[in-house]
Order: sequence, then structure tokens, then C-alpha cells
Amino acid sequence: MSKEHGYQVTVTWSGTTGEGYRAYDRGHDITAEGKPVIAATADPAFLGDPSRWNPEELLVASLSQCHMLTYLALCARHRITVTGYRDTATGRMAETPDGGGHFTEVTLNPVVTVATAEDADRAAELHHRAHELCFIANSVSFPVRHVPETKIA
Repeated sequence: MSKEHGYQVTVTWSGTTGEGYRAYDRGHDITAEGKPVIAATADPAFLGDPSRWNPEELLVASLSQCHMLTYLALCARHRITVTGYRDTATGRMAETPDGGGHFTEVTLNPVVTVATAEDADRAAELHHRAHELCFIANSVSFPVRHVPETKIA
């Protein structure tokens, strides 16, 4: 039996667009009950504040987080001791002539540290299964690639 989960966030902006496209503030807040505010904006390419998170970065971060959390759960279930995980994920987006755009790919580059050499091969293999199970990766229409590296503590 499948389960369904719900999520609710609030995105709040105030200001005026009355002075035209180049003049309005893109800054906005993302909130959810009981959580810290995420200060967000547009990508700097679209006149956003580079000191705030933009939706494109948050999408890449969501894919990275989902893979990591799924991967760590699989390792724990297989009794593989992971002592470190770091992913410098990258995403590519193409703008289209009509003013829209879409992601063309995201690449995850997880560097995983395992406690023993005996676990290294199995730990490396579990990235494939984590990708198959990742909720966010299963929800996007572009490739999510993986270039994992496994280290021994």
C-alpha cells in the first residue's frame, strides 16, 4: 500500500513592479511552520541578489539532499559505516528563446568516507540504488548524473 505525504510552504514577497522589469526587488522569503526563514531571490542572471538563495540552487540542493539521505539510509540498513559525506552538486539550465527555460542536467559528486576497506565496493554500488529510490530525482524530467568517490577512513 502506498502512502501519500503533503508539504506546505509559504512564499512571501512585497514591493512594487510599477517601475518596470529592471526596477523591482526580487527578494522574498520562504517559510514553513516551525522552521527558519529562507531568504530567497532570483538568480543573479535575472537581477536577483547573489547573497540570497535562488530557486535553481534550491532545486540542485534538493536533489543532492535526497540522494544523500536515501544513500545513508541504505548504508545503515546494509551495516556499512559511513563517517563522512560531501557533495558538490552542479546543475545546468538552458534558457529558451521564448523567455523560459529548463534544467538540462544535474550532476552529483558525492565523496563518501567509509570506516573499512571491506565496505568500499558495496558502498559505491549503493549510489545506483539510492538514485532509483530518490523521491526528488524521480520527480524531475532531466538526467541526474552521479560521479561518486569512496574513501576509507
